[in-house]
Amino acid sequence: MTVAISATGLWTPSDSISNAELVASFNKYVERYNAEHAADIEAGVLPALLPSSVEFIEKASGIKHRYVIDKKGALDIDRMVPDIPERPNEQISLMAEVAVKAAKQALERAGRDPGDIDAVICSCSSLQRPYPALAIEVQNALGAGGFGYDMNVACSSATFAIQNAADIVRAGHARSALVVNPELCTGHLNYRDRETHFIFGDAAVAVLVERADIAPKGAWAILGTKLLTRFSNNIRNNFGFLNRCDPQWRDMPDKLITQQGRKVFREVVPLVSDMILQHMAELDLRPADMRRLWLHQANSNMNRLIAERVLGHEATQDEAPTVLDVYGNTAGAGSIIAFHLHSDDLKTGDKGLICSFGAGYSAGSIFVQKAA
Repeated sequence: MTVAISATGLWTPSDSISNAELVASFNKYVERYNAEHAADIEAGVLPALLPSSVEFIEKASGIKHRYVIDKKGALDIDRMVPDIPERPNEQISLMAEVAVKAAKQALERAGRDPGDIDAVICSCSSLQRPYPALAIEVQNALGAGGFGYDMNVACSSATFAIQNAADIVRAGHARSALVVNPELCTGHLNYRDRETHFIFGDAAVAVLVERADIAPKGAWAILGTKLLTRFSNNIRNNFGFLNRCDPQWRDMPDKLITQQGRKVFREVVPLVSDMILQHMAELDLRPADMRRLWLHQANSNMNRLIAERVLGHEATQDEAPTVLDVYGNTAGAGSIIAFHLHSDDLKTGDKGLICSFGAGYSAGSIFVQKAA
């Protein structure tokens, strides 16, 4: 059975932070920290913190701006974490709320009612709670039928969930499966760390996967999916339910994102590009067949090298569009945001690749073709 991506949806927060604003806040924190610990720094007990700069961030990542769920709390040097009040159990959770907003847009674009949905998969880099599943809450809020479940594969969450959705549809368990990817990444971002404080932004996306014979005009036939994992500690976050009882967890850097960026770069670029080329060969596709690559939006230099290895030449913005400069790294949502914003101009028969990669390591590739 042929399966298609019928539509996508995108929710973007109203708050945003520029690199200049982020740097100003971080450098004030650095100045105060170094002054408060001057004696220990001079004695060699503690290292002095280094200031950041707009130029450093853009050179390291290509990021210039990010949308965030809470700007004030993130930039407050007495806090430096988003201020997100806990909601009562009777109120819809924040991640479910933004997932529903993205989902409603996808359903509208596909001409579907919530009652047409047979399955909901919520997949993202960090889940708000272990249970009840956020997917079931989204299912309930939409008024969808069938079943729902959560999954987590870091920045590859969306592509892994799309393969799951496609498998569900192919197996006949659903006609229409909805993938939601609410990425509120700033909640586990360390705004006090020069190497990572600029990485993440917040967003939510939704992808409607359906049987191709019921998909609307202009849907994207899924030609093939491929998943890959290889264990690595180079990107890690140790925050989980077993350490949430510790009131000092925010002062423990390993409970937020930590990464060894240079190792990640060296190891992920060949891992992902080799997987894509192998997958293309399995599907009897050639680089010249690719009209567009929608890659994971984590690092502009990484994407440039992966695209060059896949296409055999340096990709243009048209061949491999970026949203990283505006959205920052939105984890699993990044490649879907790029697809959502940069796919309407393609013509019937055009082929492309949606690809994500991240901690784990994990990587997922989905080759698609624009249907009539």
